[in-house]
Amino acid sequence: MKIHLFMPIAALALAACVASPEQNTAVGALSGAAIGAAVSGGDDKVQGALTGAAVGAIAGTMIGQTNQPGKCYYRDANGNRFIANC
Repeated sequence: MKIHLFMPIAALALAACVASPEQNTAVGALSGAAIGAAVSGGDDKVQGALTGAAVGAIAGTMIGQTNQPGKCYYRDANGNRFIANC
């Protein structure tokens, strides 16, 4: 079960590297909805999905963006951050 929780997070991280800001938001919302539905109780699946989608959309919007149009933050294999074209 734990692997299923980390797969959407990994997908979100990868999407932040190659996607536009709008795509980051969409991937974040979808990943958050999936995680929220998966971890919520039997009667709370819809509320869990909605809450997860809202949190995921916010995270997806904030991950990888800079104040410079068309530029995003990235990390190299050593963990160093740098700015390059999205």
